[in-house]
Amino acid sequence: MSIPIALATPLAERAFISALDLFRVGIGPSSSHTVGPLRAARAFVAALDGRLDDVASVECVLFGSLGSTGVGHGTPGAVLAGLSGLEPETVTRDDVERVVADADRGMLRLGGTHPLTLAASPAPVPGTLRATGSARTTEVESGWLRFAPRELKPRHPNALSLTARDATGAVIADETYYSVGGGFVERDGDERDTLEAINVPYRFDTADELLRLCREHGLSIAELARANEAAVRGETATSAALRAIARAMNDCIDAGLANRGTLPGGLRVPRRAGGMAEQLRALDAAATRDCSLEWLQAYAIAVNEENAAGGRVVTAPTNGAAGIIPAVMRHALDVIAVPDPDRAREEFLLVAAVMGGLIKSNASISGAEAGCQGEVGSAASMAAAGFVHLLGGSNEQIENAAEIAMEHSLGLTCDPVAGLVQLPCIERNAIGAGKAVAAARMAMHGDGTHLISFDTVVQTMRQTGDDMSRKYKETSEGGLAVNYVEC
Repeated sequence: MSIPIALATPLAERAFISALDLFRVGIGPSSSHTVGPLRAARAFVAALDGRLDDVASVECVLFGSLGSTGVGHGTPGAVLAGLSGLEPETVTRDDVERVVADADRGMLRLGGTHPLTLAASPAPVPGTLRATGSARTTEVESGWLRFAPRELKPRHPNALSLTARDATGAVIADETYYSVGGGFVERDGDERDTLEAINVPYRFDTADELLRLCREHGLSIAELARANEAAVRGETATSAALRAIARAMNDCIDAGLANRGTLPGGLRVPRRAGGMAEQLRALDAAATRDCSLEWLQAYAIAVNEENAAGGRVVTAPTNGAAGIIPAVMRHALDVIAVPDPDRAREEFLLVAAVMGGLIKSNASISGAEAGCQGEVGSAASMAAAGFVHLLGGSNEQIENAAEIAMEHSLGLTCDPVAGLVQLPCIERNAIGAGKAVAAARMAMHGDGTHLISFDTVVQTMRQTGDDMSRKYKETSEGGLAVNYVEC
């Protein structure tokens, strides 16, 4: 059996981060708590190739932030899906519900083929496997699964361990993984200095180096980014992949605008995007006013409602912030006449990914590591850059827009109520999309000259995340998560 895996390249390498690393199709509600653990579990099963028949039991421990809000973020179900051999790009809500239902009956098919009996909990914990319930602040054990929110690994707050044993109880495999944000996964013990870097024609570690390269070679940021991507997989494959990502983003918006009802998880949050769209269509038909910015908000809310419901979304660069880039990209094509919309979407994503790669390399896109400034702040910064490109802005104006959007996201905390990616996350995407558009418009009124650089703001974001109290970084132990009282 061979299961392909995708582990992250450690940041110390300053390796090339592709647009297709940052933009990946997956399921909600969280890239770090759902998609990452699913990938980690698949990687664990892949490492057991040839030894599956010897496995009699599996155990999982969720540490730190995964232990705190893993229930609300659907982490246990994601781990089960990965252990079952399912892929984040193709798995559906129904697939996850099926493997969770099997696990409730003590059954698992490891790698999709090898039947196992899961250890039952002597004292069942309601909602352990499903995306319901609030954050955990004490260690809880539930059969094959243990929550250890107070046990922190030094490498990253999002850590999980997986252990496989044979019939005698002897350990066959024991691995620890880190879900470092955006669906990227690292494995404990990987040697950072031995990984092979991808060769691309234009290498840069900072925005200052990026702008210098563009000036030296007479390139726009979009052209430079396309040349790097084409060096990895070719021009045709790059275009096809980017267009597929753009279609998935638009499909998610459309799904969110069409769906009604209440979001899962116990907070009884009603879906709003569909109702907003209905009202806006009536206003547009009456030609009473320009509703473009209201549509922008509806697009962002639509995506994050789909994410909260466990639907198919594009990590951009995380699931918690997945609505901003699709919303701003669609808004841009609503208000800008472009000769080739498909090409425009490609370029938007390329420019956004360049800025997102710099943020990931020099700071973090993980809410557990940097707070929501690393998620919504990063997405707003990336979207602002892409929008300026489509507005015809210069490289310097693109960098300025990205800087403005990130600068005014500094200090943004991650405090999801009940550990669910709903309150305040859904509205925060709508506000983040508006911030991206405002930053882009502001940058277009200048010539790209500004006092605070994008690089400075990214370093400040990293330092702010380091200084931020842990309880404001995705643990649901501070802020709105504890001050909201459900009636």
